[in-house]
Order: sequence, then C-alpha cells, then structure tokens
Amino acid sequence: MKETEGGFKKWGYQLIEQKYANRVLPMPRLEKIKKEQGEAVAQQVLQQAQAQGMLIVNDIICDNFFQQALLFPEHFDVVATMNLNGDYLSDALAAQVGGLGIAPGSNINFQTGCAIFEATHGTAPQLAGKNCANPTSLILSGAMMMEYLGWGKAAEMIRKAVAQAIAMQKATSDLVPAPAALSTSQYGQLLVELINS
Repeated sequence: MKETEGGFKKWGYQLIEQKYANRVLPMPRLEKIKKEQGEAVAQQVLQQAQAQGMLIVNDIICDNFFQQALLFPEHFDVVATMNLNGDYLSDALAAQVGGLGIAPGSNINFQTGCAIFEATHGTAPQLAGKNCANPTSLILSGAMMMEYLGWGKAAEMIRKAVAQAIAMQKATSDLVPAPAALSTSQYGQLLVELINS
C-alpha cells in the first residue's frame, strides 16, 4: 500500500507543484513554511490562500478519513483516491445522504471528454423483475449526464421532482415505511407527473 497509494499521493503532490503551484496550496508546502518560518507565518499563508480562493490540498489515511467524513463532512469538497478505497469511501459517503439507492455516479475522462453515468449501487440483479428497486441513483445519474451534455434545465427538473417525491414521503420501500412505499414503476410514474406539473 505504501508503494501504490503512497506513489499516488506523491504523484498528486508533484503534479500540483509542477502545473498548479499558483492556484493550489498543498499541505506539505505549508508544513515546510511552518517548519522554516514558524506557525504564525504558516497561518498567514493559509489565510491568504483561502482569501484568494486557492484550492487547499491535504492527504489523510483512509481509516481516519472514514471518521472525519462522518463527523466533519464539510471539511471535504473533493476526494481523490484509488479504486478500492474509493469504493469503500463512496459507499460510506452515500450513506450520509440516504444510501446507495440515492447517490448518483459518473466516470469522466477529462482528457477525451468521454463519460459514463451509472447507478452507484451497480445492477442489483437480486431485485430484477420484482418492481421494488429504488431507481433514484440511476435517475439522478441521468440528470448528471444531462447537465454534462449542457441540458441543465432538464437536469434541474429531474432533481426537483425527486426532491418533491421524497419530501412527500412517496418513494420506494428503502426510503419510506412499508404502507406508504411505492413500487419502482409507481415511483417512476410519480416523477413523470411531478416533472409535467
């Protein structure tokens, strides 16, 4: 792990210093300033960077991140990680907002512009044909795709309908109690009606 994930961390900091040094403040640079010039100077540099809207980049050990993300999610805007830890962490973060059934997913290649948008939870084959799966993750992934394609108004209509349905406590059984739960098709029809209203 120290070779692979440590290498990923090292590469990330090298990239920052080579290409984005004037727009990003990495913590190793701040630690060096603190060591050489003292705490007061380091705090001043940090405050100036924040005032200028610079991106503050730090690294954290994965198990510590789990705890910090649960206790202080507002401390993290973007998380860059390798695949396995990313899978665990994205599931934990999805739980913060209602679970895998709600969290949308995307994979974007920023070099080619190619993108795939998919449900975070995967295909859920155990629910196939039962009309009980929560389609919100896939629907919100579709909204992200529309936004990516420049169809912002359509994306907003979808997100608004999903928010309305959940606020009305009209959703699938993983989100609302059994008596009020809708089937997948009923939920989909409700979203269509909310979009058209």
